[in-house]
Parts: sequence; structure tokens; C-alpha cells
Amino acid sequence: MFKVFTPVIVLAFLVFYLQTNVQAQVKPKAFTIQGKFITGQKLRAADVVVYLLQAADQKMFKVEYIDDEGIFIFEGIPEGIYLITTEGLGFKKYSSGRVNLDKNINMGEISLSPQENKLKEVSISAIKPFITQQYDRTVLDVAGSISAVGSSALEVLQKAPGITLDQQDNIAMRGRQGVLLMIDGKLVPMSGQELADMLRAMSASQIEKINLISNPSAKYDAAGNSGIIDIRLKREKNEGINGNVVLSYGQGVYGKFIPAVNLNSKSRKLSLFASYAYSPRNEFNDLTIFRTFYDANDQITGGNNFHNFFRYRFHNHNARIGADYSLSKKITLGFVVNGLFVDGKVGSDGKASSLDALQQPSGTFNTLGSTNPVRNNGGLNLNYRQQMDTTGTELSADFDYARYRNSDLQNYHTDYYDSNGNPAKSAYDLFGDLNGNLSIRSFKVDYTLPLKQLGAKLEAGVKASWVKTDNDVQFFNRSAGGDILDAGKSNRFIYEENIYAAYLNASKKWKKWSLQLGLRIEHTAADGLQVVNETRFNKDYVQLFPSGYIGYEWNETHDLGISVSRRINRPSYRELNPFKVFLDPLTSASGNPELDPEKTFAFELTHSFKHKYITKLGYSRTNDNIISVLSPDMEPGTVIQTGRNLASYNYYNISLGIPVTLGKWLSSTNTALVFYGKYQGYLANTNLNAGRMAFSLNSSNTVLLNANTTFEITGSYNSPAYYGFLDINANWSLNLGAQRQLCNKRASVKLNVNDVFLSLRTKAITKLTGYGERFIQLRDTRVGTVSFNYKFGGSQVNAKRKAGAAEEEKRRAGN
Repeated sequence: MFKVFTPVIVLAFLVFYLQTNVQAQVKPKAFTIQGKFITGQKLRAADVVVYLLQAADQKMFKVEYIDDEGIFIFEGIPEGIYLITTEGLGFKKYSSGRVNLDKNINMGEISLSPQENKLKEVSISAIKPFITQQYDRTVLDVAGSISAVGSSALEVLQKAPGITLDQQDNIAMRGRQGVLLMIDGKLVPMSGQELADMLRAMSASQIEKINLISNPSAKYDAAGNSGIIDIRLKREKNEGINGNVVLSYGQGVYGKFIPAVNLNSKSRKLSLFASYAYSPRNEFNDLTIFRTFYDANDQITGGNNFHNFFRYRFHNHNARIGADYSLSKKITLGFVVNGLFVDGKVGSDGKASSLDALQQPSGTFNTLGSTNPVRNNGGLNLNYRQQMDTTGTELSADFDYARYRNSDLQNYHTDYYDSNGNPAKSAYDLFGDLNGNLSIRSFKVDYTLPLKQLGAKLEAGVKASWVKTDNDVQFFNRSAGGDILDAGKSNRFIYEENIYAAYLNASKKWKKWSLQLGLRIEHTAADGLQVVNETRFNKDYVQLFPSGYIGYEWNETHDLGISVSRRINRPSYRELNPFKVFLDPLTSASGNPELDPEKTFAFELTHSFKHKYITKLGYSRTNDNIISVLSPDMEPGTVIQTGRNLASYNYYNISLGIPVTLGKWLSSTNTALVFYGKYQGYLANTNLNAGRMAFSLNSSNTVLLNANTTFEITGSYNSPAYYGFLDINANWSLNLGAQRQLCNKRASVKLNVNDVFLSLRTKAITKLTGYGERFIQLRDTRVGTVSFNYKFGGSQVNAKRKAGAAEEEKRRAGN
């Protein structure tokens, strides 16, 4: 126990020592622009919104609001040339001259002229792009996207640059799996099919933006060796009662209806917010598989041809409610309660033919299946934040509790026929009762301490999380009319994992140089029990995760930055669960309790040209890389899918972000990624030594026809690539959308068509000792959607809580 808490005690002592021995006052890492608007009348100055635009292309950089005295502040702004404009209720638009920001600037008093006809709604004439490339992340503006209308969170992610989804619903970022998903900074403990199902149940109308973080600092959990996907949900920034209602209907092969509502109530001290989305969705998955088995001399011994059609019907309820209360100007208390409730029905129709050594049909079987998945997931967050002084010293604490309950009732009926179509043997009936419970408790404290004497800033924190999962699976053979327990398919698996962590980050900025160094230590203790045969396993290890960044502002045109980090990707609870899952009479899946976590060292060089064009050059090496492997099972002609540790995976990449702006009418964000992945190791009696150069292209284009009409065209292309033994073919997609503002911009109608040419399908080949497979997968991706969005409520701005980028940096990001 002492070993567990030693890093926590040492770090706590260090923070206490620094706080009591250093008189801290903040020294900005970047610069501040401030000023005061005066009106000369009694109209509320709080009805004014202030925009900071990049002078080169007039693209919006940041939005802020003024308080009741007319004061506005833009903080943490990098050096450059900017413009300041305003729009608001009752005042004419103000536009500044070019502001050359190379130091803190106070613009003094600025007069606003009254406008005879008051505006009913603030309008933004600058185009805000769907995709923005930043030094350490890619930001997706989901709330402003036309193509996101009527989509699920998973469908939005698939449009993001560098994000791909394989046939087993594993998410990859920039050609690498092992992605960590967070919602509002909270870890989502899912992967693969479970994670994909949850993201399909989340409506894009509830999302403000998505951050794709490629090289996180030590403040973040060390998990996620290929990066972090952080989904940020919508929060209203205005005072009074506000909200919006969204009604969307989409039609692909099947219909999709998504009503959603977001409500907010803000006063000086109390902020309440709630959202609800109901999503009755119909989907399909059309999967064709060609399998071939080989002997030791690589001669064909048989095979199977499958065609499986899955029909999904889900009723998804996604709700969220929370509040923030200001005890004083410096102390804020808050809570958030969320729930995701899914009631589904999955029907499957599988037809397969068995082939002999000459690839001639030797028999067939048909499997009809039905599954009723029920998901009841809920979470609670309690948070505390205190501004210790006016210099930026801050203390925050979070407690989280989450519970995930899964239940599946499965029925499979299989008929067998010979090559002439006559019954070959008795039908097989299988019934499954699958139940799973997962609970997570976590507590963390973060502390920020500016160090004026050193011109630096210190961040430190501790965290503890306790996870327990209990999966009870029972299968019964009903072929003879009764329920006979199938001991080979039934099992109960109990797993507990405790993680204790502490981190320390230090950063400093000189005139041209900037430096950040971080160290995170995590102690992991895990125990697993396979109840049926009373097999136990445990893992206990301590790992250090250093990270660092050094940047150099060469001149006004060129910036350079180098970042390094070490990260870990622990196997998911499903990947550890050793019991077999029935997929069809010849296919099963099983977890592997002997899996070791992946460890990754990553390096990235970033170059910025004119603070606009960003190039990234990266390398990473992953040891004990976890990949999913399909290989022959013990019974002839059968296949099992399980996770295995591969010796190493070396990954090289270069990416380029090219934004293009033509006047005020076109904003185009283009991203190109070229990567080379090298897999090396020995798995499933096969020596794997595979590598290939691959690339992906992504383009997002917004056309402003007039103040009320916008068009959007997005597209992507992914070249052929390897994933372990899997050789994946190229795929591409094109999406079109249009938006019309109505009712003085309180309402809007959006139309979009995703995957216009139905080209977003997956084709792949795998080959290893004794087995080969080809498959083609098609989903309901070509969908036309119409959506109506109406905003209601007042627009008085709450100046007590800032809404710019600085707030996002202070929000909790480690759970």
C-alpha cells in the first residue's frame, strides 16, 4: 500500500512546498488585448459580442463578451496581427484597425454608436471552418457543421481527417488504433463494438466540438497511445433562459428520426443546463466473407462462403442535467448527471456454403438470429473549482461515479443441408443470456501555480480510480426442446483494476523560446477471476510517462516545435474476458487474459508557416502492440477471433494542413496525411513482417452565398493500408449540405446528403499460416437528412464565466 501512495505523497508535499515558499503572480505565456466600450446611454453594454479575427484572412480566432461596465479581455493570444469587430443588440458594428500584437495591449475606451433598429439576434459574417488545425490537436466544429446534421457522433468522427473505422468497429487515428475517448474530459471505458454502439446512440446535435489530440501532456491519463478523442457537449453562454430544439429526419435504406432539446438557465450565481435526445435509428450491416483453409504445405483443404445481413433497430435515449453555483467570486461548485439508455433489436440472416479441397460446395447452413440488447449507462460528476488569487493560482477537484449495465438475450437457429439441398443433420438452437455490469469511481485534484520569479507555471495533480466489471454469460442448447447449459460457451468473469496516478507539469516562455516538461507516474493493480474453472490472474506494475515540448518562434512567418511522450494502452475489459462469444456456427470470439498493455514512445516535429499552414512530422514505436487476429480454432473448419500481443509496431507519418480562404465567401480546410506502418512479430504460427506506405486526404469546404445561405462540401479518401495481418482496400466518400437561416437567425433549415456515391465501404484480405479470408462490408452510409433548428430565449451575456479558449484549457481533462 505504501508503494501505491508514495508518488502521491511526494507530489502533494512538493505542491505544498512551492505554494508556501513562492509568491506567485502570473506571467502570461502569450499576450492580452483588453479595452472598454462606452455607450453614452442606458442601453445594456452586456448585449455586445466581440470577435477577434486574424487580419490575413479575417477568419474568426476567438469570441468574447463584455461585462456590464463594457470591459472586454482576450487572454492567451499568440503574437500576430488581428482585427477586432463587434455586433450586438442596439449598437452599430465597430471595426478596429490592424492590431500588431507583440505585447500586452490596452485599447482604452472605445465608443459604440446606438442603432435605431435593434438587432434581434447577433450574426457572424466570418466563416467558421468545420476543421481547424492547431499545434497539438485538430478541432471539429460540430455545432456549426451542416454535414453533421442528423448524424450520430460516430458518423461525424468518420468524416474527421485521419479517423478510420474497421469492420469490427475499432476506431483508428492517423492509421493507429489504441485511441482514448473522453466526453467532457471524462474517460469512456469502452472499445470496439461497445464504443461504436454508444457513439451511434449519441446525437451530433448535443455536441459543440470534438478535439483530436495527437500528443497529450502529462496532465492527461497516460492511456491512449495513438491519441485522445475528446467530445465536448454543448453549454449555453448567455444569461437568462435559453435553449434550442432540433428536429431531424434522415432517409437511407431505412429511416432515422432524431428530435433533441437543449435547455439552459443562467443567473449571476446559478447556472442550470439540461439536454435530451431521442434517436430511433434503423441501420444495417451487409457482410460477405470468403474463407480458405490450408495445410502445412499451403495446399487448400476447404473453405466457406458467408453472406450475413444484420438489421439494427435501436431506441436511444440520451439525457444530461447539471448545475454550477458560485459560492463567491472565486469558488464554484458543480454537478453533472448523464444517462444513456438503449433498447434495441438486432436481426441477422446468415447463409453459408462449405467448400471442399477442390473449392466445390459440400453443404450449406442457414442461421437466423435475434438479439435484444439493453444498455443502461449513467454517470455522476461532482466538481469544485477555486481561484486562489488574482494571479492565476487555481485548485480544482472532481469526483466521478459511472455505472454501465448491459443485457443481451440471443436466439440462434441453424439448419444444415447437403450439397443437394437436403437436410444433413438436426437443426441447432442456441439461446444466450448475457449480463454485464461495470462500475467506475474516480477522484482527482489539480493545482495550477504561476511562478513569477521564474517566469513560469507549474501544474500538478493526483488521481485514483477504482474499476470493477462482472460479466455473466450463459448459453443453452435448445435443440432437443429444453434448456441444456452449454458449459463450453458459458462463463462468468470478474475483473477489478485500480490505478493511482500523479503528475507534474512545468512550462516557461521566453521571447522566442517556449518549454514544457511533464512527468506522470501511474501504479496499476489488476485482478481477474474466471469463475467457471476458478482461473485467476493478476498484474501489478508502476510506469513512468515523461512528456515534453520545446518551441521556437523563428520569426513572424515560421514557428518550430518538438514534442515527445511515452504512453500506455491497457487492454479493454472485453479483450481480457476469456470466454467464447458465439458469432455463427463456425466463428467465435474470445478475450485473452494474458494480454499485456501496449507501451508507446512518440516523437513529433511541428512547423507553422504564417500561423496558418501546419506541417507535422512524427515517429512512434509501440511494443507489445495489441491486434485482433482471426485464426483457425481447435475444431476443423472453425475460426476464432482474439487479441494478441505483437512484438513491435513502428509508425512514421507526415501531415500537412492547408487552409484556403477566398474573400468572405469561401473557407476551405484541407488535410493530407502520409504514413508508413511496420508490423513485426510472430503470431498464430505466422511470422509477420509487413509494412506499406499509405495516405489519406480530407477536404472541408464552406461557401457563404449570402448572410443567410451557406453550402458545405466535404470529402475524404483513404488509400490501401495494413492493420496487422489485414490488408485493407481504399475507400472514399463525398458529402453535400446546405443551410438557410430564418426568423432573424433564430431558426435554420439544413439539408445534407452523406456518402453521395455509396463509396464508403470496407474491403480487406487477411492471410496467415493455415488460413486466409476476404471480406466486403457495406453499411447504411448514404443518408439524406433534413433538419430544423430553433433557438429561443434571451441573449444577455454572463460575464462572470468566460467562453473562450482559456476556459477549455482550465476544464477537467484527466478523468
